[in-house]
Amino acid sequence: MVSSRHADVQVGDASRLFDGRRLTLARQLIGLRKNALAAKIDKSPTAVAAYENNTKRPAPVTVAQLCLTLGVDPGFFLPGPHQLTASDPVPHFRSLRSTTQLARDQAFAYGVISGDVGAALERHVEFPEPNLPQLSVDVDDESSDLPEEAARLLREHWEISSGPVGHLVRLAEHHGIVVVFSPVQTAAVDAYSFNDGYRPTVVLNPTKEDYYRQRFDVAHEIGHLVMHVDAEPGSKVVENQAHRFAAELLLPENELRDLLPSKADWRSLAALKEAYGVSLQALLYRSRALGVMSDVTYRNAVAYLSSKGWRRREPGEMPAVEQPSLYPKAVEILQSVGMNELSLAKESRVTPGIFRTVTARHPVREDLFLDPQKTDAPDGAIPLFRSVVDHPGK
Repeated sequence: MVSSRHADVQVGDASRLFDGRRLTLARQLIGLRKNALAAKIDKSPTAVAAYENNTKRPAPVTVAQLCLTLGVDPGFFLPGPHQLTASDPVPHFRSLRSTTQLARDQAFAYGVISGDVGAALERHVEFPEPNLPQLSVDVDDESSDLPEEAARLLREHWEISSGPVGHLVRLAEHHGIVVVFSPVQTAAVDAYSFNDGYRPTVVLNPTKEDYYRQRFDVAHEIGHLVMHVDAEPGSKVVENQAHRFAAELLLPENELRDLLPSKADWRSLAALKEAYGVSLQALLYRSRALGVMSDVTYRNAVAYLSSKGWRRREPGEMPAVEQPSLYPKAVEILQSVGMNELSLAKESRVTPGIFRTVTARHPVREDLFLDPQKTDAPDGAIPLFRSVVDHPGK
């Protein structure tokens, strides 16, 4: 219970300055619908909706109930370090059909919270300004070469020299894109991206340990950020546009057309795989897309991949996945001048567990976020917060 005088003051302040959008985030992070939250705090769904749309302020005792139920400190409900724009962004998930709305809400809320962490860190360190060109591509456009044009535009804008693209995550961060790993509990949601008015953000799947596929994921999500700012996510056309963008970004036609074999020359393909940092499957797909390899040859090559088990694990040593460094380096710098993780987490208004996950170079594998008050998760959503309300000093 919130029993100390200091905690009571916090609850009172949170009641007076309550921001309903923060309640929405906390509810989504723990994987609850409005009616489920209403039942837990003994309020009506209408009341919860009123709290979230800021037409009604919860009383201090209700704020305390919300804290206990959602596993956050009272300060979480004050306006966050950065504010969403008037029209909330829609994240680009790979497949809307295979991802529940609850899971998408949970993943997006985590992305927004990662922006809160970044905004707090930027009070003390300077990050690169976002530097991302825009070339809007119609969501029904299946025939033009605009996705490839968008990739060429980005290469020119970022002054990427000819040849293989180097460390793609570091390159994106250098141009002001936030790249973070999601919690392992949300691994059912693949990589996704959005631009919420703070910074363009790419959230990577923490369980994907394939260097080559992760690089393609990052290129794919950058494609969404360049082409699909206002587009509805999830359609096959939109996803195919992002795939084509990624292929042109990592494997430019003017460089690869003369290098790709017309037959399944595995030695040549393996050499290109190592040089350009893409999978054999991506090279085969690119060869067919550019008309270098016939459809029949492509299908036979893919069948051979499958027969060898290479579609799951391609031959050769697997490099470690590319790691984010923007947030982790900022934390290291601040710790070197005496700002510890706990104080930075408090300033970000998140739990230490969430802070560690957002700012990690490596995916956090530990089960850090289970709420001890919650024994089951509705519809596959995973609770992310451990309750810290009973222990405001932790």
